[in-house]
Amino acid sequence: MKTHLDLNADLGEGYPFDAQLMPLISSANIACGGHAGDVDSIRATVRLAHRHGVRIGAHPSYPDREGFGRKSMTLTPSQLVFSLTAQLWAIKAVSIEDGISVAYVKPHGALYNDAARDSVLAQQIAQLIREIDPDLALMGLAGSELVKAGRNAGLQVIEEGFADRAYLSDGSLMPRDQPGAVLEQIDEVVVQALALSQRVDSLCLHGDNPAAIAQAHAIRSALQKAGIRINAYANPRDAIVGDPALNEVIADDD
Repeated sequence: MKTHLDLNADLGEGYPFDAQLMPLISSANIACGGHAGDVDSIRATVRLAHRHGVRIGAHPSYPDREGFGRKSMTLTPSQLVFSLTAQLWAIKAVSIEDGISVAYVKPHGALYNDAARDSVLAQQIAQLIREIDPDLALMGLAGSELVKAGRNAGLQVIEEGFADRAYLSDGSLMPRDQPGAVLEQIDEVVVQALALSQRVDSLCLHGDNPAAIAQAHAIRSALQKAGIRINAYANPRDAIVGDPALNEVIADDD
């Protein structure tokens, strides 16, 4: 039985819930310019995460600010590399200024969903991450092509589940435009979180959802009662950048 679990949220996207969510999670997926975010929001969110001892992840997307990164795009390999490289270095540059490490990459929206199914796209993303920084972990949908590509590229992978999203029978996420795609009742979110807790490394909540704060409190409480602590996964560069030791990260203090 798993005794610890990472809890992540998508932040830095312009919604007003970041400060309330940050103390409740252990990893923050920070928008870095593709679908949302700019240098100022990246810096503010990175610093907020660091103050709370929360792991920092890059959250790149297709270059689709108008559609919030939820529209699939057909890009050439060079266009994809250009866009993702710019986004990853946007957050890495800000973090380097403050002596803070970016620990992982989690694609956003349509890029995440496309890479979960498309092995070629998944391989492109994994190889690019490895070329930019092989110490970066890759977070993706549990059992997906993206996770497989990350492993094949020699990256640390974080298999993710969604506490607040409905799944299809094939294990993919139900498209947001379908009724019931986003779980809104706290009870059903908690039930799903507990069910997923033994099958994934990290659970996601969405920072654009006003219910995420109440959901996070309920999930933390339910996990604690089940004997599961909320901890960020291991970051291989902790000792280098002076982050907390691995056995000290994000102890659940509820």
